[in-house]
Amino acid sequence: MSDDGGGPAHGSGRGRGRAAALDLGARRIGVAFSDSGRSIASPWGTIERSGDPARDRSAVVHAVREVEASTLVVGLPLSLSGEVGPAARAALEEVSELRALLEPLGVSVETVDERFSTVEGQRSLRAAGRTGKAARKVIDSAAAMVLLQAWLDHR
Repeated sequence: MSDDGGGPAHGSGRGRGRAAALDLGARRIGVAFSDSGRSIASPWGTIERSGDPARDRSAVVHAVREVEASTLVVGLPLSLSGEVGPAARAALEEVSELRALLEPLGVSVETVDERFSTVEGQRSLRAAGRTGKAARKVIDSAAAMVLLQAWLDHR
């Protein structure tokens, strides 16, 4: 997770330009993006799972290219003890596939611990007055925003 600060906004994938984040869910993929200065994360929306992993990855690549992100951060659902369990292994497989598609385009792909991103996303939505169905529709995007903001703040 080192950041060398070099490279163009859409070239090396490191340090400059927008960053994107994914919260990989079984039914939806939450997506968030940063501003070009990499200081503020905002929810973008969700990608509904189609049942075809290649189609879903294509939708992710399209979203990342649309906003000209140079880094993609993917939430890694570690167990509470920090171990890599079945969900984290599945996420790492998806990360590997996304790397194969995005790194040739100059987009680096990183993982970040997402153990509490959904809980924090739910808290943010409740604080904003969104509950029930309204919250369920945007929770994945809010979780992606939380994990991206944590990643940005760590830098």
